[in-house]
Amino acid sequence: MTPLELGLVSVIAIVVFIYLGVYIPIALGVVSFVSIWLMRDSFELAMNLLKIAIGDSVMEYTFATVPLFTFMGLIVSKAGLGADIYDVMSSGFRRVKGGIGMATVGANAVFAAVTGSSIASASVFSRVSVPQMLHYDYNPRFAVGVVAGSSVLGMIIPPSAMLIIYSFVAEQSVGEMFLAGAVPGLMLAVAYVAAIWVMGRVVPRFVGGRPAAGYEALAWSEIAAKTLPIVSLILIVLGGIYAGWLTPVEAGAAGSLVGLIIALLRRRMTLKVFWEALLETGHITAAILFLITAASIYSRMLGLAGLPNELGELLSAGEAEFFYVMLVYVLLMLFLGTLLDTASIILIVVPLFLPLIEPMGLSLVWFGIITVVGAEIGLLTPPLGISCFVIKATLNDDRISLKDVFIGASPFAAVMLVVLVLLINFPSLSLAILR
Repeated sequence: MTPLELGLVSVIAIVVFIYLGVYIPIALGVVSFVSIWLMRDSFELAMNLLKIAIGDSVMEYTFATVPLFTFMGLIVSKAGLGADIYDVMSSGFRRVKGGIGMATVGANAVFAAVTGSSIASASVFSRVSVPQMLHYDYNPRFAVGVVAGSSVLGMIIPPSAMLIIYSFVAEQSVGEMFLAGAVPGLMLAVAYVAAIWVMGRVVPRFVGGRPAAGYEALAWSEIAAKTLPIVSLILIVLGGIYAGWLTPVEAGAAGSLVGLIIALLRRRMTLKVFWEALLETGHITAAILFLITAASIYSRMLGLAGLPNELGELLSAGEAEFFYVMLVYVLLMLFLGTLLDTASIILIVVPLFLPLIEPMGLSLVWFGIITVVGAEIGLLTPPLGISCFVIKATLNDDRISLKDVFIGASPFAAVMLVVLVLLINFPSLSLAILR
């Protein structure tokens, strides 16, 4: 087999292995290692490239953002700040049709700004928001759909683990990726709120619900007490990055310290909880490091196979314009989103398309935002919508099936697709803060 044929077989093998349940880094790393060995008939070359990939990943200074922001998100979640911001939002939207759903979106957007995790958001608001919506007679499908849809905000609003992973794969600045993610994340949150408002008037039976009389207006002092901790954390972390006072690594360290202080002041932090947060941080960090290392050797395998160049020549031969390249890219991500998780999509697809995007003079930061938003749609689509599975597992309610969660999430997946099209057509939406 030629190197090109081996490269094609390797990509297909990786997708199949991941779909069959093989751990993502194992599938990426082992297949890439064996492919390099076969291409060059040199075990020594494959070993040397593996050593380089590991060294590059471990020695990268900006990788420190991963454990720091992960620890901060875990501490904030355990401190109960998600429930507090939800109470404030629910009070503000209490008189609006679908108001609790809007409050869930708003609370998720704020929560995302300090956790960066869709899974954490889905888990927290499944417990906090869904029972309240069911109490006020909201349609169960709408209730779980709102939580599923808004949970993806954690992957686009900085600090986001997916933006960090993309920055390593594409060799872009983590700080610039965070800056670029702010406007699209807010756009998506506003689009969700608008969609809920429209659904409340066009298809009121799908939304359901009755006035949330239990949510009276909160006193200003209570609003301040519930919002000040999380707002302070956002200002320190994201404000420090946007103002240029802190690097992403320094912002992660500052946010972890402030989050720990908040948890201690709220008496939510014990030695046991602290130790659990440290252990979970270590597990997540090791998993992401493993992913980045596997992605590094995968990129080298693609380069040796000449697959990106061949793909570029194929599209050039067909005189492919920007529109067609992006159409193929989005359709590929949507297809893979039905099979794989977001990290897998980024690690497999981005190295293939980067050599096509760079010659066009397009911003790789903008391309990263498009990639993450496109891949995140997969969190809401069957058969492997991870956020939907997390919500179903967290609720453990026989009245709500996994099918109900997917149906409820489908309008929000459609909204994401509309936002994705806008971001593709208007790159300035992603790059405005950088200019």
